[in-house]
Amino acid sequence: MKKGIHPKYNPKAKIISSDGGEFIVGSTVDEMHVEISSLSHPAYTGGKGMVLDAQGRVERYKKMMEKTKTKAASKKAKEEKKSEAKASKKKDAK
Repeated sequence: MKKGIHPKYNPKAKIISSDGGEFIVGSTVDEMHVEISSLSHPAYTGGKGMVLDAQGRVERYKKMMEKTKTKAASKKAKEEKKSEAKASKKKDAK
């Protein structure tokens, strides 16, 4: 291997999670800040605890689903109104 081209390896690098959990790993970076770790992820904790939403993704998803529901309801009402108008035209034609 060439000398001097590889970054310095730190066997005691610190990982700091957004929930305050810390653990030591080996890395070329001395300290890392992460949003989710094995200490806080629902898959590793059995789904217990808080919903991890550091950037408002859950709220954005809920808003999007609400818009979809209202849009579908208005579309259905529009189609019903159109079919009623069509039926009344047929009735008037006879």
